[in-house]
Parts: sequence; structure tokens; C-alpha cells
Amino acid sequence: MEKRSQWSSRFTFILAAVGSAVGLGNAWRFPGLAAKHGGGTFLLVYLVAMVAMGIPLLMMEISVARKLRKGAIESMRGIGRKFEPIGWAATSNAFVIVCYYAVVFAWVIMMFVNSWQFAGMTNKSEEASALFFNLTQTTGAIEGSSIPGEVLLCTLVAWGLIFFCIRNGASSVGKVVKFTVFAPVILLLIMAVKGCTMEGAGNGLAKLFIPNFSALSDPSLWVDAIGQVFYSLSIMMAIMFAYGSYLGNDADVAADAVIIAFSDMAISVLSGIVMFSTMGGTGMLDKITDSGVATAFIVYPQAIVNLTNMGWLNALFGAIFYLMLITLAIDSAFSIVEGVSAAVADKFHISPKKVTISVCAICGVISIIFTTQAGLAWLDIVDNWTNQINLIIIGVLECIAIGWCFDLKKVHHEVNRNARKFKAPYWWFASSIKVVAPVLLVALFVWNMIDLFGNKGGSYGGYPIWAQIAAGWAVSGLVFISGFIARIVINHKKKKEHFVEDEVEWDKAPAMAAAGAAASSAKIGAKSGTKKSRKGSHKKSKK
Repeated sequence: MEKRSQWSSRFTFILAAVGSAVGLGNAWRFPGLAAKHGGGTFLLVYLVAMVAMGIPLLMMEISVARKLRKGAIESMRGIGRKFEPIGWAATSNAFVIVCYYAVVFAWVIMMFVNSWQFAGMTNKSEEASALFFNLTQTTGAIEGSSIPGEVLLCTLVAWGLIFFCIRNGASSVGKVVKFTVFAPVILLLIMAVKGCTMEGAGNGLAKLFIPNFSALSDPSLWVDAIGQVFYSLSIMMAIMFAYGSYLGNDADVAADAVIIAFSDMAISVLSGIVMFSTMGGTGMLDKITDSGVATAFIVYPQAIVNLTNMGWLNALFGAIFYLMLITLAIDSAFSIVEGVSAAVADKFHISPKKVTISVCAICGVISIIFTTQAGLAWLDIVDNWTNQINLIIIGVLECIAIGWCFDLKKVHHEVNRNARKFKAPYWWFASSIKVVAPVLLVALFVWNMIDLFGNKGGSYGGYPIWAQIAAGWAVSGLVFISGFIARIVINHKKKKEHFVEDEVEWDKAPAMAAAGAAASSAKIGAKSGTKKSRKGSHKKSKK
């Protein structure tokens, strides 16, 4: 077996985890939710949800994977053999997500390439908002099978970039994130300076930061804040299991998780400053929406062409905006693939690079569905089920498995094992994993189901029922039975003596790591001895 990848430093791990957590949702959904729920009020509730639920869940996944040195599938098996299907569900759901996320990434690349067109649209809001639809030729419905050549080309570019970033696992990821994490921050700061110097920007910033406490009585505020925290941190998607498994024994999980979570929130707030100041400066505050696609591809282009009376300058800021989205999207995209690849490679003892190539190839073929004229509609359906249903159920199951069916004190000890300045209190960690997180997630799930069946009559988005069954319920079903299907295949291979399954146990994890290191040393020694003996015999033959 190949030697397991490892982060080159603590800083590299933090950058990679922040890069994964900070994605397109930070740039377009977070500001939209803040606008919807009274600005500062949403920020306050978001902060509470982050501390009460987000950070402990992040600590949980990273520490479990660091202890067991495995991806999501084997990490959950290490908690208990009967919990392996939860790891499979997280991995399968991530597999589905990256199939369409790569196309969203491609759309962003396409808009960046075409941002020069904004130069000729000064003060022409309708033309700017139509650019995305003209390029993608989307119908917005389950109709149309033709594929625009530019969308397909950008999708190929997107997958090429994703593979390039993770071709060598933690090693190549570590090199890439040193650019892709800082670049969007710099670009956001440039845009924030531009936005804040515009007349009317103060109105936007006031709307973002001044709380409207009357919004606290709206239950949708709490639901949206909890959901944004949950979706934003890259948890329950096999990613943090993979990234945690590459950590060294000296990692300070408690402190690192706090840094990752608050870095994620800081970039979200910075994105909010950009959005609110720009929209305030262009007189478009009332057009901020919590729909990501609408914000990035319809609303913001309208603001871009109204920034100045100089077309070339508007086009330049348009290019900066979409380049910023590219740098945000790529980290999240390749981290999802890495989570899937690490989990499958660990389970079946396959070279991680071979698995990565296979995952990129298979997902790349599937993603063609989302490049068609009906792609936006298919994406909307799949995204709703993978996030609003699958991800939440996986989160609840992980909390039950680790919090109630395992000794949580062992996990807490792993979180604080190398803690220096900050130690996670057990009462906080345990209450979150056992009670707060599962209760909030169940409430979020119930809310989504009431909205779907109570308010929408069981039909989402007005799409045909057969399409919702095929791309929604059927996909969810496959995600949750994937572990049982895999178990049938594994048992068959074991009977044929074609496969030997690893014994993954929490209490034996240090011993297994030591044994692996000893075996590696023995192999190195044996090879060295062989080389010396060959060298010696060669010298004797010369004599």
C-alpha cells in the first residue's frame, strides 16, 4: 500500500480546510439571507448557531479521522461496524453533489471569460441580466437536450482544474490552497473598497450590520441560520474525514476547528460587505436575494453595468468578481472529490490517484446532464434533495452514532489531546453532539418537510413529478442504500478470497499506526539490505 498523504504543516491543513468550507455559498447565499432576516440579526443568530453546533461537529469529524487515519467510510466503521453505511451515505451524497457543483464552477468560468461583454452594457441592466441565459441557453424547465459548446468546454476546463489540484492528494492540495485561499480575500477586499466608496454604500452597510430584533420572532430566521452554518463548514460530506486523516499526531484539533469556523464566517461577512455596499451604491438594495444562482448570474451583473459610466472599468470589476468566485469554487469542488477518493481508496486498498482519476472521469460524464438546456432545472432538483434531505439525515445519524452509541469521552479526549491555549469543555462538546446538533437538525428536516408537503403539496419547484422522483427521491434512496449494496459486494469478494478487509478499531488505532510504520521501516530496511548485498556481490565479482 502507498504511504498515506500528510499535510506539510498545520498552516497548510488550516488553509485547505478553510478553502473547502469557504465556497460559493459564502459569496452569494450568506448576504442574501442577511438581507432577508434583518442584517445584523442574522449575523447574531448565525454566530450562536456556529458556536452551539457548527464548531463541535467540525471538531468531531476531524478528530475521529485523525485518530483512525481513515476516510469517511472506514472512520465510521471504526466507531462501530454497523455504522459503516453512514460513511457510505456521506461519501455517495458528496459524489452526487460534485457532479453538479462542477457545472456551477464551469458557469462561473464562462462568465469570467465573457465578462468583457459588460463593457458594452453600461446602464443596460436587462442586457446584463440576460447574459447568463444567452450563454447557457437554459430553458429553466425539464426541456431541452442540446448542449451549448461553450458550457461543455468550460465544464471540461473545470474538471481539468479539479484533477490538477488533487492529483497528488494532500501534497498537491497543500500547494494550491496557498493561492486559492488568499486570492479571493484579496479580490473581495478590492471589491469592498470600490463598494464602500460609492455614494449610497452607507445605506447598504447599515442594512447589513444594524440588527432588526423584531426578526428574532420569525422561525425561518433560525432555520436559515442553522442551515447556513451546517452547509457552510463542509461537514457530513466526507471532506473533513479525509482532511483530518492527513493530520499528524501533534495536531491541535480544538484550536484548528475554531480557526477554520471563524475564518469561514469572516469571509462570509466580507462578502456581505461587498454585496451590500455595491447594491447600496447602485440603488439595488431591494434586489438582493437568497438564491445563489440569481445573485451571481442575474442580479450582480445588473450592478456591474451600473458601477460607473466607463464600460471598460465595469468589465474589469466584472472580471474581478467572477475570478473571485472561481477561486472560491475550486477549493470546494476539489475537496469534495478528495473526500470521496480518500474514503473509497481506504476501503478497497486502491491507489488514491487511481481512485481520483476514476471519480473525476465518472462524475465528469454524469455532469454533462447539467450542461444541457434543462441542466439548471435538473441541478435545482438534485441540489434540493442532496442538501435539504440527505445531508441533514446524515448529520443526525453521525451524531447518534458517535454521541450516543460510542464513548464520546474518547472523541473529546482526541479533540483536546494536543490542546494548548484552548480546550473544548466536555459539557459544551457533549451537549452539542448529543442534544443540540441532532435536535436542531431534526427541526430543520421537519421544517423542510412541512414546507415541501404542507406548503407545496409535495411538489418542488413546479417540476414534473417523474423528474422529482428520478432526480430527487431515487437519488436519495441510492445514497442511503449505497452502504448496504457495497456490503453485499464486499462479502462476495471476501468469500471468493479476492479481498481482505481492514480491522478498524478505535482502541487499536495507535497500535495499528505503529505497526504500519514498523512494516514500512522493515520494507525500507529490506530494500536497503538488498541493495547493499547486490553492491557487495558486484564488488566481489569485479575482484
